[in-house]
Amino acid sequence: MVLGNSHLLMNRTNRLAVIASHTQESRFLYPAKRWTSADLFGDGASSVESNCSGSKDGKYELLTAINDAIAEEIKDLMTKTDMKGQQTETLLAGSLAKALCYINKISKGVKANQELKSRILVIKAAEDSALQYMNFMNVIFAAQKQSILIDACVLDSDSGLLQQACDITGGIYLKVPHMPSLLQYLLWVFLPDQEQRAQLVLPPPVHVDYRAACFCHRNLIEIGYVCSVCLSIFCNFSPICSTCETAFKISLPPVMKAKKKKLKLAV
Repeated sequence: MVLGNSHLLMNRTNRLAVIASHTQESRFLYPAKRWTSADLFGDGASSVESNCSGSKDGKYELLTAINDAIAEEIKDLMTKTDMKGQQTETLLAGSLAKALCYINKISKGVKANQELKSRILVIKAAEDSALQYMNFMNVIFAAQKQSILIDACVLDSDSGLLQQACDITGGIYLKVPHMPSLLQYLLWVFLPDQEQRAQLVLPPPVHVDYRAACFCHRNLIEIGYVCSVCLSIFCNFSPICSTCETAFKISLPPVMKAKKKKLKLAV
């Protein structure tokens, strides 16, 4: 919330959207369904402030309303989630797709003489999901085509998918080395925009692992088998694709018939 508030205070024209990527769904925390289109484009700030319960500790009323809305949506999301077992994979690809759709919606409301510079920050603590590999790569290339930066702040183990996303779109990938300093890293590395980053001393870029993860064992491989229908990657050959269930016709070499030997009769 501190990072979001700081982003809004950097410029009066800045906009903010927060999406939660959970194990069972991806949901907009802000703006929620109760926010009107006027609030999305910044024209309904007065109505938001009037509906707010009041500023707390002298805080700007709009920031208070945003923080309360995010906290309420997180509480509702956690209470309605039925956790089964220890699930650590989240619907990250779907959340990124929602972010791109939201950016496209906002860009249609921008005036002709204005330029919209959008970027996406992923704060990730879950593990990668090889099952979302194709959807994730499609989202990455869609963001690259729209010139949208994807930044990644990883809290736990490294993410090869996010490394590729940041390298392809021109964003910054950072694994936080010291968790108590998380807010400092967020404000130092991810708060400045692309133009301001050129004037700062930022952490050096990491080595990007472009190996693909196989869909069968989720192992990173350099050479594998690719399905020609759904482009799923496998480390071992299989005549039937386990993702799209396509059966491949295997062309075997022709079988040579053995020549019959003529028997010579001894006279």
